[in-house]
Amino acid sequence: MFTAQNLEKYADVLLWGLATARKASLKKNDIVLLQYDRAALGLAEILYARLMERRVHPVQRMIATHDMEKSFYGKGGRTQLEFIAPGEKELLKNINGRIFIHAPESLTHLQDIDPAKIARTMISRKSLRDILNRREEQGFYSWTLCLFPTAELARQAKMSPWQYAAQIIKGCYLDAENPVGEWRRIYREITAIKKRLGGLAVKYYHIESQGTDLRITPGERRKWAGVSGHNIPSFEVFVSPDWRGTEGVYYANLPSFRSGNYVEDVRIVFAKGRAVKVTAGRGEEFVKKQLAMDAGASALGEFSLTDRRFSRIDRFMAETLFDENFGGKDGNCHVALGSSYSDTFDGNPARLTQALKKKLGFNDSALHWDLVNTEPKTVTAHLKNGKKMIVYENGVFK
Repeated sequence: MFTAQNLEKYADVLLWGLATARKASLKKNDIVLLQYDRAALGLAEILYARLMERRVHPVQRMIATHDMEKSFYGKGGRTQLEFIAPGEKELLKNINGRIFIHAPESLTHLQDIDPAKIARTMISRKSLRDILNRREEQGFYSWTLCLFPTAELARQAKMSPWQYAAQIIKGCYLDAENPVGEWRRIYREITAIKKRLGGLAVKYYHIESQGTDLRITPGERRKWAGVSGHNIPSFEVFVSPDWRGTEGVYYANLPSFRSGNYVEDVRIVFAKGRAVKVTAGRGEEFVKKQLAMDAGASALGEFSLTDRRFSRIDRFMAETLFDENFGGKDGNCHVALGSSYSDTFDGNPARLTQALKKKLGFNDSALHWDLVNTEPKTVTAHLKNGKKMIVYENGVFK
């Protein structure tokens, strides 16, 4: 599905993403964790060789297959679900980068598993994510991730494997003569949008579409982030709001695959920052259990907008990495239930202590789940001086 040239260009873009996210090139003797699903072995091998050429230390890890994952959750007892292998924390305390290639061979293999068992594992492994988040805040670590086409992804997105691969090539600009040059251009242009949004003194944003009527409070000490190199592709501009100010209704019209489950038509009512009513056309029980995972799972950790002028993604891809960057004719917004991003703090992230996060309304959770709305929408900024201005309409920033 991918030519040798496509794979080489994909590797170029991923290494650009890793360096951009770190704001520094890889150095000799850096340690990079290379994680990949079985179907993405060919791309992983190219990246491994590139890392060796840079005189860094690649540590390769293939992700458990879907049968292994089903056995883990289906047969695992409590101690097995919460087990962390010896040396795993030590590794994460020392890595300088991580590249993850997602190539799932099944998207619904855990649909008969009790969601509480999945949540138990996520909670037990939050300490590992906290290690990486802290290292990133201190400037020692960065990450990037991408998607590799599989027959399952194509089937769930109702495309042929060739059509699906073509969407990835188009969405990541791998059909360009110089994809990295295209990403540098996008980075510059979206940086200007982030700067413009950051110059507004906003009390709250009002998001309106056919199914959504939501108020988001950006909060104090915030900045807009996006196109940081973390995700390939990424066109979104996002902020981690003060979760306590969320009010109203959010509707995700795009379906979502998560933890081996499928959900669609998720509608969430927020009051005083918390989800107080949750419904879904499919997977409602799973959604409710995810949002009950811990104290922060029912509150927002992210609000994001994608400008259709940059994104070439115009099909449902059955994968959040692409779906949250949907361009189409109306762009998209998405919210994430659960954890916040410290890179939306306007100061040094290394100084963003747990106490300061709590004071500023940065949410904390083992969950981070993006839910996407692609309806035509208007986003109005209500400024602290009492004025209003439309900042996003018809899929573009104003």
